[in-house]
Amino acid sequence: MRFDNKCALVTGGGSGIGRAVCLAFAREGANVGVADVSLEGAETTAQGVRKSGRKAVALSVDVTDPASVQAMVNQAVAALGRIDLLVNSAGVREIVPFLQLPFAEWQRVIATNLTGTFLCSQAVAQYLVAQGKGGKIVNLASVAGLMAVPNRAAYVSSKHAVVGLTKEMALELADKNIQVNAVAPGVVRTSMTESYFDKPEVVEGLKRAHPAGRWALPEEIANLILFLASPDADFITGATFPIDGGFMAGKAF
Repeated sequence: MRFDNKCALVTGGGSGIGRAVCLAFAREGANVGVADVSLEGAETTAQGVRKSGRKAVALSVDVTDPASVQAMVNQAVAALGRIDLLVNSAGVREIVPFLQLPFAEWQRVIATNLTGTFLCSQAVAQYLVAQGKGGKIVNLASVAGLMAVPNRAAYVSSKHAVVGLTKEMALELADKNIQVNAVAPGVVRTSMTESYFDKPEVVEGLKRAHPAGRWALPEEIANLILFLASPDADFITGATFPIDGGFMAGKAF
């Protein structure tokens, strides 16, 4: 298995893509630190990791708070013995027209998606540098980090910034043998997007927007993340990979 004797830390691990990533790591042999703002959600995922025969620790974290982030890293190392891999999956989004977007909502999205990625990456990278064995960081961007999407000014801005932060970290950490990459999913069916599927006209629109004729499953995003976290990706750093069923390739009219 690709991740035998490795320890992964995943933020946003209590649900959605983060949960799928945690379970995929466990199936591939990794022990997992499952971090989430919801400790209950993190523990549910951790139980799934343990069913695969791997060690897991559920961690409560506020990724916007430096003290909480450092406590998460310390607790993960104490429980698992070390950290080799970080996946920044914690994220939120708004659906509000730009002209009506409240400042507080802007701050919430930027703080979680961008500042949270920065804080978690910095804390883990500092640990990896001190450990001296290298490592990998994978960030969750979005197709909204590569193009505009209506009514998501904060989300689009935060994800564009995550793409830039990924490049900067890759540049500065390359000589430490730490590779940093990002994935940019299109629509993925998770608890965050579940409301999309309540309306048949929205479902049809989503199918038309993706040349593949469907949206992604969290497990499909997890597969790409695990590749980027694996030794197969040792010469890949600073890149952002769309995984979108052709969403960005073009539209059929």
